[in-house]
Amino acid sequence: MKKRIALLGATGSIGKSTLDVIRRGKDDFEVVLLSSHTGAAALRELGKEFPGARLALSGGAAAEGVSFPGPGGLLRAIAETGADITVNGVSGAAGLLPSLAAIDAGSDLALANKETIVMAGPLVFDRAREKKVKILPVDSEHSAIFHLVEAHGAEGVEEILLTASGGPFRKLSREQMAAVSAKDALAHPTWNMGPKITVDSASLANKGLEVIEAVRLFGMAPEKISVLIHPQSVVHSMVRMKDGAVYAQLSRPDMRLPIHEALYWPETRPSPFGKLDFRGLSLDFEAPDTERFPMLGLAYMAIRRGGVYPCVYNAANEEAAAAFLEGRAGFLDIPRIVEYVLTRDFMPPGFGSSEPDILKEKPGDLANILAADGEARKLAGEFILELFRNFSF
Repeated sequence: MKKRIALLGATGSIGKSTLDVIRRGKDDFEVVLLSSHTGAAALRELGKEFPGARLALSGGAAAEGVSFPGPGGLLRAIAETGADITVNGVSGAAGLLPSLAAIDAGSDLALANKETIVMAGPLVFDRAREKKVKILPVDSEHSAIFHLVEAHGAEGVEEILLTASGGPFRKLSREQMAAVSAKDALAHPTWNMGPKITVDSASLANKGLEVIEAVRLFGMAPEKISVLIHPQSVVHSMVRMKDGAVYAQLSRPDMRLPIHEALYWPETRPSPFGKLDFRGLSLDFEAPDTERFPMLGLAYMAIRRGGVYPCVYNAANEEAAAAFLEGRAGFLDIPRIVEYVLTRDFMPPGFGSSEPDILKEKPGDLANILAADGEARKLAGEFILELFRNFSF
């Protein structure tokens, strides 16, 4: 029997990679839902290729061939299509509600939208347990950790080592980074991704989000999550076992491999994606420079504070990255904006101690999470407006 696939963000980079995997496995998969935010024309073309799929346009009104317009339409489509597995390739905080809708519909979740876990990980995991569905990480790093832990046993893991390419500014001084443009930031040396995640890679905010995600996905304390700069992007992550042995997952940088693994899980099927030729291959590792790239340290601050602070970190970063891409802020303003917001008080009265057990505490209900997200964006927007009034970029 074919596995029924819902693909959210079908016209984006994750969506395109997922469709490549599906095309190669056409005898194994049936596409039942395709969504895009505003790419109506591209979505309709995909509808011709996959005529059995319903089409949802989350950022648009009713259009020819689109059965489910608007954000509410996407959630209805997820609820009605009966997918066995939903690939969430939606960018940013907008991916949270579709993730919850997929879980509520009884669909396994192949999750490329890390913001779902960063914003509401404990809530999402509780919902998944209730519905008896599986959350399968699609980020290359977390997919690697997932399979390494599955192979070697969670009880034996002492440390998780996340790798980061370092982005296009890895060797630049802060003075040089002060002058970089959005075009410079989008020239990633190893990965082909969307604009926002590419900026996040340049600032190391993406790795900060992945640290938070790893803490929540794998139940490891922040001090057990380390980051290594690895410019070749061949080692996607490693686990250090309690006996000192280190196990790594290696492949060429190709998002189709972790997508392939998620779609076929729990089976292991042959794949052409990411195969390595070790002849002449050299691998380099170095410690991240958190003074030049403060977004990584701010992520550790957010997850250690717990509660809604990871959600606040994400919201402030989304606003800061958008301002940089639009020319309303400089590259070095991104951590300034995030730090400003992150140091505000978001703890509701009686929430708990100032040093919560981040592996047990919860950020509250969905309304609380969305309120914190909105307040963080408001504060970030006010700070960005002041920057824009006082400086030119």
